[in-house]
Amino acid sequence: MKRIDLNKASVARSNTIRDINRQIILNYVRERAPISRAEIAHETALQRSTVSLIVDELREEGLIEEVSGESTGGRPPILLSLRTADAVAIGVDVGTARTIVATSDLAGRVLHKEEFTTDPDANKTVDQIIELARKLIKRNKGTIEGIGISLPGWVEPDQGKLFVPHFKWRNLPIAESIRGAVGLPVTMDNDANAAALAELWFGRPEIRQVRDFILVLVEEGVGTGIVFDGQVYRGENGAAGEFGHMTIGQGAPVACASGSRECWEAFASERSALARYAMLTGGANGAARVDFEELIDKCFKGDSLATRALTQTASYLGVGIANLIRGLAPEAVIVGGPIVRAWPLISSEIRDTVETTICGGLPSSPIMASTLGAHPTLMGALSLVLASKFASATIA
Repeated sequence: MKRIDLNKASVARSNTIRDINRQIILNYVRERAPISRAEIAHETALQRSTVSLIVDELREEGLIEEVSGESTGGRPPILLSLRTADAVAIGVDVGTARTIVATSDLAGRVLHKEEFTTDPDANKTVDQIIELARKLIKRNKGTIEGIGISLPGWVEPDQGKLFVPHFKWRNLPIAESIRGAVGLPVTMDNDANAAALAELWFGRPEIRQVRDFILVLVEEGVGTGIVFDGQVYRGENGAAGEFGHMTIGQGAPVACASGSRECWEAFASERSALARYAMLTGGANGAARVDFEELIDKCFKGDSLATRALTQTASYLGVGIANLIRGLAPEAVIVGGPIVRAWPLISSEIRDTVETTICGGLPSSPIMASTLGAHPTLMGALSLVLASKFASATIA
């Protein structure tokens, strides 16, 4: 049972009930399109007149549209679908190496994408984001409704506080600067939280019925996004999910972002895999200077040392995942980031390590790869805008 917070609770007035019904109908169209008004009324037990009124409102707002169904001999039925003719969101995925700026339609389909090298000078990076955002807003002639930004560090979305260890950015007015320059709402969050939000709304079908899961984001570091009861859990000051810095051993091949060689990300990140490969090859013929994508390529080509470096990293990834399962007992764990391209090579190593690490008798959780591609954080940035369209109204 969820305890009501009397400091935040608001009573359920008639407009609250209508808002909830509106979101329910919109989500039926989103997940089951093409669907008829009659089907929605039957599934929801709402009156046909109520469904029709809300559908008319959603059509006027440009969220859904009518489409023709297949004829069975008479007039084709009129069905409903999301309106995806226009770009409605801009997502900005700020990475430690590259920043990607993209537009998407209401269904989360990326329509246009550009990228540039992330400048350690935050002002220069923000200026480039503003330049591209203005370009995309102009290109789409006023259909863009908001901008979402994912950052590789701690973010407190409500107060705009942040810390990006890689660049030593701290409490910079990034969202405010972009909002003031382009005149659109700007939402910002940690990259792992944003990716978890994307999994919740646009990820694999199996997750649609899951209310509690953990997204493990493996990139230069390791981060986690936690979803409890169908929403991202951020904790006090947005600091939840920093499991990348839990201690799992000593003498990692690299230091974590905070300088420790005991943290999970020091053992299980892309950087740790590359460091292992460099040690195994001794840097011969420039082997130590490959990037992570090239390391995966070498594994698929049968390079035994590359495969050894990657599977050792996967084993440590499994150790951390086992700790998460023991502590939080999620319905599922999703692994995201460029490493998912190597899933056929590492999935058994991760699962075997989890099974042997969890104490005997305790249940495990399904572990699966993200379906959001190599950059789930880009979908996360877009989801910061798109999810607000579909999120259910609730009573605190």
